[in-house]
Formats: sequence, C-alpha cells, structure tokens
Amino acid sequence: MPLPLPCLMLVTDRSLCGGADGLVAAVEAAVQGGVDAVRLREKELPPEDLLPLARRLRQATLGRALLVVNGPLDVALAAQAEGVHLPQSALPVRRPREGFLVGRSVHSLEAARRAEAEGADYLIAGPVYETRSHPGREPAGLSLIEEITGSVRGPVLAIGGVSAGRVEEVVRAGASGVAVISAVLTAADRRAAAGELRRALDAAWAAVGAARL
Repeated sequence: MPLPLPCLMLVTDRSLCGGADGLVAAVEAAVQGGVDAVRLREKELPPEDLLPLARRLRQATLGRALLVVNGPLDVALAAQAEGVHLPQSALPVRRPREGFLVGRSVHSLEAARRAEAEGADYLIAGPVYETRSHPGREPAGLSLIEEITGSVRGPVLAIGGVSAGRVEEVVRAGASGVAVISAVLTAADRRAAAGELRRALDAAWAAVGAARL
C-alpha cells in the first residue's frame, strides 16, 4: 500500500492531549480534518501498553487514514496497522507481507541514502525548523530536504516546526508531504488545524509538487 501523496501525517504525543483518551479523540478530529496517515509514536510505552492504544487508533483511522507504529513489528501486525516506522539508528526489519510500509526517520543525507538502500518506503526528514518536540536541537533548514530529495527516489516528508504557512516552501524544496505534532495537537480546534494544513498542502502540491512525478 503506497503512501498517499501529498501526505499529511500526524505524529502522536499523548502528553499534549491529556492521555490516551484525549489522543484518540484528537486523532479522530485530525482525520476528519484531512490527515491521511497517523504515526503512533509513544516511545516510553512498553509493548503491552502500546498495543491497546494502537488498536484504538486503528479503529479511529480504519478506512480513512493509514496507521504506522513506532515500535515492535508484532505490535503493528497485531493492531492491523499498515506499517512500522523506524528511528534513524534502528536495524532494518523484514517486511512481513507485500505492501506493508516501512518508514524511517533521518537527519542527514547519509542516513537517507542508507535507509533507502535498506528498503524504506518513505522517509521523514528534519527537524527543518525549531520545534518544541526537540528543544535545543539546531534545525536543519530547507537544505536538508533539498539534499535528500535530490538523492533518493522515494517520498520524503518534512518534520519539525512545520505550520500551514511553511508548507509551500517545504514542498518547493522537494518534500512530498509533511509530518506534524504540535501544529495539530496543541490547537484549540484540531479538526480545523488539520484542515488548514490539508488545504495548504494540496495547494502547494498542485502548484509545484505534482510536476515532480
């Protein structure tokens, strides 16, 4: 199953939603607003706690958005997710079936090339701008997106401080979509925030992105 293009991905952080119940509600609202992929990223949760949450998000996204899981492959399979997402330093995983997505976070051109060689279906690159999820980390800037998209064939999503007002410039830099956390999860109206990002992404893709295909 290919990643939809252009892709608007929501990366979870239940600490911004008041816990698991709030996160499920936030994901439902974001999907209604136009998010078409959800990445379950709750790194401190052990597998026995991650799986119930993954199953709840599967119900919230079923038939409307893809679900990929940061975590063990068996959790993603048990939750009937469409794929797994790996950190830059992780070992590659064996794809359990045709069409199962494997994504990878990367922070350099070298890492992006290695991830593609190891079979990643898509990459998430950043942080492009300053971001609250990685305080103190120097943002890589648009040059990282330009370098990576100029060297790999698969889709690259930009992450880190991406707002609706910045979507067009990351697409012009080569991104095939964006991954966001606080731009949606800290909004008073998460459905509206997702909708604003969706419209900005679709407009940018129509103007410059689709020509790259």
